[in-house]
Amino acid sequence: MPPNIRSARPDEYDEIARVWMNSWASTGIEDASNFLLAKLRARIPLEIEKGWNLFVADDDGKIAAMLALHLPLCYLDQLFVAPEHQGRGLGRALLAFTRQHLPDEIHLRCVRENDRAWRWYEREGFVFEKEQVEPMTGFVMKYYRWKKEGAVQ
Repeated sequence: MPPNIRSARPDEYDEIARVWMNSWASTGIEDASNFLLAKLRARIPLEIEKGWNLFVADDDGKIAAMLALHLPLCYLDQLFVAPEHQGRGLGRALLAFTRQHLPDEIHLRCVRENDRAWRWYEREGFVFEKEQVEPMTGFVMKYYRWKKEGAVQ
């Protein structure tokens, strides 16, 4: 049975931060660490205050993935699948869920070195727009946009 995508609960934020960190670490860009975990844990409530809608893929009570959308900005902010759940179509299910909430247009960005992610977004119909350094992290970010066919520009 595929994981159930639902709104995240505050008591799950620690586990969401752990899934986020392990998925990010699986890219090879940054190592998992207590420091990184603490940073992500602290970030979740702050981002929710700033407008995140946070969802999880619940696999029989275990969090398999996290998805953060900023609906007013048509922005897919974070999509991370736990390493042990990768390669099973869960990312595609989360993207389909995102398109239900943002049916006309979606913006996102990802780290240039995370070529697995941006190549996947390109295969899913996202169009590259620009590269820009993120001053807070120093990472070069690739910006993408998806527009539904026939949507008004």
